[in-house]
Amino acid sequence: MKAAESLNATFAALADPTRRAILHQLTRGEASVTELAKPFAMSQPAISKHLKVLERAGLISRRRDAQRRPCRLETKPLHDATTWLEAYRRLWEGRYERLDALLENLKAEDAKAGGGTS
Repeated sequence: MKAAESLNATFAALADPTRRAILHQLTRGEASVTELAKPFAMSQPAISKHLKVLERAGLISRRRDAQRRPCRLETKPLHDATTWLEAYRRLWEGRYERLDALLENLKAEDAKAGGGTS
């Protein structure tokens, strides 16, 4: 999967609150579908559909353990999404810093001109 497609799949999977809650559960370690379904008022097939979306996005993986297929969290797609978001955070932080500096300059100029009391 290309980087852009992977990022799209990650954000699409994270858009659903149930899938985010499942990922949160998996931060505590591997869990079976039955264990993951417990907190939700939905059927096991419905949870399985959510798991398929998460698996296609690479956010979880499953392995066979006798009759069980425990799920585990995969961190690379989350790391990639965080890296992408971080670039925009830095961009906007820089813009806000420049805006703050501009506002401070305008405020100082206004004070020099005797136009304001702040």
